[in-house]
Amino acid sequence: MPATPAAAGELARVAADHAAGQLAPPAPVHLGDVVPAPERVLPDPAGDFTLPPDAAIRVDAAGLDVAEQLAGWLRPATGLPLPVTDAAGPGPDGPLTLTVAATDATAPALSGSPLAPGAPAPRPPADRAASAGTARADADGDDVALGDEGYRLDVTATGVRITAVTPAGLFHGTQTLRQLLPAAIESATPVAERWVLPGGTIVDRPRFAYRGAMLDVARHFFGVDDVLRVVDHLARYKLNHLHLHLTDDQGWRIAVESRPRLTEVGGDTAVGGAPGGWYTRDDYRRIVAYAARRHVTVVPEIDLPGHTNAALVAYPELAPGKTAPPPYTGTDVGFSYLDPDDERTYAFVADVVGEVAALTPGPWLHLGGDEAFKVPAASYRAFVERAQALVAATGKTVVGWHQIAPAGHVDGRVVQWWGTNGDDPGTADAVRRGARLVLSPGNHAYLDMKYAPDTPIGHDWAGLVDVRRAYEWDPGAHVHGVPAEAVLGVEAPLWTESVTTRAEIEFMMFPRLPAVAELGWSPRSTHDWAGFAERLAGHGPRWTAAGITFHPAPEIPWPDGPSRVAPERVEAAV
Repeated sequence: MPATPAAAGELARVAADHAAGQLAPPAPVHLGDVVPAPERVLPDPAGDFTLPPDAAIRVDAAGLDVAEQLAGWLRPATGLPLPVTDAAGPGPDGPLTLTVAATDATAPALSGSPLAPGAPAPRPPADRAASAGTARADADGDDVALGDEGYRLDVTATGVRITAVTPAGLFHGTQTLRQLLPAAIESATPVAERWVLPGGTIVDRPRFAYRGAMLDVARHFFGVDDVLRVVDHLARYKLNHLHLHLTDDQGWRIAVESRPRLTEVGGDTAVGGAPGGWYTRDDYRRIVAYAARRHVTVVPEIDLPGHTNAALVAYPELAPGKTAPPPYTGTDVGFSYLDPDDERTYAFVADVVGEVAALTPGPWLHLGGDEAFKVPAASYRAFVERAQALVAATGKTVVGWHQIAPAGHVDGRVVQWWGTNGDDPGTADAVRRGARLVLSPGNHAYLDMKYAPDTPIGHDWAGLVDVRRAYEWDPGAHVHGVPAEAVLGVEAPLWTESVTTRAEIEFMMFPRLPAVAELGWSPRSTHDWAGFAERLAGHGPRWTAAGITFHPAPEIPWPDGPSRVAPERVEAAV
């Protein structure tokens, strides 16, 4: 019959493909090499998948934008067209299939399977904040809900499928897929490479709901393109919040229509006399929209009542002495403050937070509140309580550095803790009154700390922070008297008194940013320094291929030694 030869031909093709797969070397990346470490990993050495020349990405409508971004990452290095097609159309699933499930997707039963990097916990951690309300486990702890940011990735010899409940989860899954391809995938130009992914299943979701980094654009100003690149760095490691420190003594960086002199006058300066600058409303909208597409929420900070010299230069009536101070380009702190006894101060705060809130779709607005050393305690507390109310009136949730802890509580308030000693009764008391905590310990998470005494830029007031120190702490148990369920998450701040260029931002972020990202995302049971260092080492070639500057930390076993990642670009800039 005519159909017989065709069927035989198809069988022969399948057999040939199988034989080729059997003869091919294993994938160069292991399924457990991902950073942050996934919650559950089930390798299948027989399931490696090689991207064919005619590969297409099939996706349902809810995941279309994620699929387009994935194709955009993969096309330059592979040289493949990788068309994005509708999964609802005719035909079987393609080699790459992305699915946003209509109902809660769950993990497979992995109990007793070989896992990397660690064995599965018997049930989800108690501090699984990101999946609160949806996370569950059956009697054996094997059937866990993916939640709002989780995903399942299956790699077989015939294709790859990512399933998630939301586009955010799908996006995180595509970042994992990206890491499982050879490092050359980060190249901006085509590379002759066997584009193979290791076989198996990953089921993953975050430990904490809030995982972020802060960029100080007030001490030195960084343009929109620099900020967008930082967003990409956060998204790469499943961080989902970008905190922008927009105002300080040295410069005011966000346009406020009702107070135009804030940028016209207050935005002109920066540390050391460097060029100032600011974001127009359209600039800020562009940053917010770019971040949102990558499932990163922008958290704007207007630092009050201290750190306000630039504002006082623009509007001297807000100063205690009603005289404009000179512009400031140094790096001291604690000398400036708004007059807490003048009603014009609160009209100013209402104008500023109202406009910034209206430009910000995310739920948070950061009030700063740190280092107001010259404000009497009673006046400081009264100011914070009125400012919190003004933020709450905009519909946003108040965030502030832990100095605001003694002030009265408002619903949902978040305290960002940056201490170096976990014994902080004031912060613990704020938590007992209803506050949640974001952890940014200066001696572990501050990215402006030097790696070592000879680091060419940075500070050391909180100590030296090498990669191991950035990794070896537990956000869920770091502040005494604060239970894990009160911890909203982690954030790695980068203050920029000594940071002046994009290359220097990256040098201070990498390789410590992925360490903090793993603390925020991965189950505590997976945390292991030796294993993390091995996994992180494989990212050095990725950063090199992507043109990312990074510190060749000697404690990381880089594949070809640290000589390939020397920091000449940073040293030349300082």
